[in-house]
Amino acid sequence: MKSDSKTFYLASLGCAKNTVDSESMATLLQQAGYQSVDRPNHAAVLIVNTCGFIKPARDESIQTLKDLAKKKKSNQYLIAAGCLPERYRAGVLDQIPGIDGILSTRRWMDIVDVVQKLRGGRKDPAPLYNLPEAATVGTDERGVLRAAIQGSSAYLKIADGCRRPCAFCSIPLIKGTAVSRSPEVILNEAHTLQEKGVQEINLIAQDTTDYGHDLGIKDGLSILLENLLIAAPDLPWFRILYAYPGYVTDRLIGVMAANPRILPYLDMPLQHAHPDTLQRMRRPANVDWVYRTLEKMRRAIPDLALRTTFIVGYPGETEEEFQTLMDFVQEIQFDHVGAFTFSFETGTASEPLGDPVPQEVKEERLERLMLLQQKISLARNQQLIGKTLPVLMEGFDNGLSIGRSYRDAPEIDGLVLIEEKAPVGEIANVQITGALTHDLTGRLI
Repeated sequence: MKSDSKTFYLASLGCAKNTVDSESMATLLQQAGYQSVDRPNHAAVLIVNTCGFIKPARDESIQTLKDLAKKKKSNQYLIAAGCLPERYRAGVLDQIPGIDGILSTRRWMDIVDVVQKLRGGRKDPAPLYNLPEAATVGTDERGVLRAAIQGSSAYLKIADGCRRPCAFCSIPLIKGTAVSRSPEVILNEAHTLQEKGVQEINLIAQDTTDYGHDLGIKDGLSILLENLLIAAPDLPWFRILYAYPGYVTDRLIGVMAANPRILPYLDMPLQHAHPDTLQRMRRPANVDWVYRTLEKMRRAIPDLALRTTFIVGYPGETEEEFQTLMDFVQEIQFDHVGAFTFSFETGTASEPLGDPVPQEVKEERLERLMLLQQKISLARNQQLIGKTLPVLMEGFDNGLSIGRSYRDAPEIDGLVLIEEKAPVGEIANVQITGALTHDLTGRLI
């Protein structure tokens, strides 16, 4: 590798929203004449788009940076980008010698400027910082497609930041308040994705149901979905991720029920089911609303698949409160559940509560919850045996075609496995022949 080589290696960590930012940075670099490479030792510029949400994610980001810094050559530059430097400014990264540039998640669009300044022969040995105080996400996107395409599926970001007051969450500290992207731009991007052959668009934001609030649009997600169906008339699947309790409106339910191209799938992170715990979390605590809304959705959308997320071991969680959560999960019968132990985060509204629940109690509760959900997931999968589902085919390996039904979001849910070769990138009808805890087996129709 020559020292003037215009090559970059980009490691993207964390959530799908980070993946979109990584794709956008890569696009800007490629437009500036840089070439992406798969191996760090072949790159002139090393970039890690970090996650700083909770401790395990921070640890992974720090370890990745340390590994690259340790192997970095004298003619390579290492940039720490994303949520970690935004959340902790210089503090966390001071422990990693060898970082040349630090780029805020709020200014991912400055990646080319940072790279060019580093390669311009700076004499200052200290890292180059690009950490604005004010959140600017969503307002300066340099005209790049704000999507991450993975095979025939894509994540499309419709907003960034968050205005919700959740006590445990550091996202507003990292990203700033909610900023909705222009509806016209999103519609154009959906059309572009259709032209690229994408079969599934997953709409993402910190809170998709808050889309349009800052633009003065009431029921903005419902309106956006209606217009997306028109803007991309040949795109078969639209999926909603990260809905917020209390903001799934009757209009949104109606739009989903009336349009089969909007998948009967909803990801609504509830975080808990006991009102007292939810109040300490500064989350919507009207559990009756959840019961009524999910019942209403299941009546209107009989094939609805539900995913949610819970936190166990939140400060003050008693055994009684946890049992309420267990009873709630048993009663609602979610298709998919993600669960995590509480992670203490400085600077959040929950910091004064401390972290009083012992780790061993958190882990024991997490295990009980997931064992319960595994039985539920298996039973719900078994109910599908004999039915025919449309499946998006994503690959073929060792004699197995691998795909996902409408019930499974990419990366987080299950798969459908078929012992015959199916056309990758297309949606095929599959008769379900078997059920596992998370996955299904089937045959092509």
